[in-house]
Amino acid sequence: MSGDVPIGQLFSQLVDDGKRYARAEVELYKAKAVDKAQPVKRAAIFGGIALTLALSAVTALLVGLILALQTLVGPLAATLIVVLVTLAIAGGLGYAAYKQALEARR
Repeated sequence: MSGDVPIGQLFSQLVDDGKRYARAEVELYKAKAVDKAQPVKRAAIFGGIALTLALSAVTALLVGLILALQTLVGPLAATLIVVLVTLAIAGGLGYAAYKQALEARR
């Protein structure tokens, strides 16, 4: 019986092993999350760059419209026309988004 380990010590060792196992599992899931987050991070960066370039292109288009219209109605009127039409389009799209959000809440 001198080779027998007391039950308290076995239980303590079991608890310690369980803690180490739980920590290892948490570390494994953290590593998996980080591994899966890298493509999402890259996609967000590429998407942000694409959005920035698209907004720049829309700005250039609006400036071009102002420059084209100014020969017909003058610079101030051309600017007002382009701004008001752009705001009307933005307002319409915003209203459509609002309606969709209300519909989604149902």
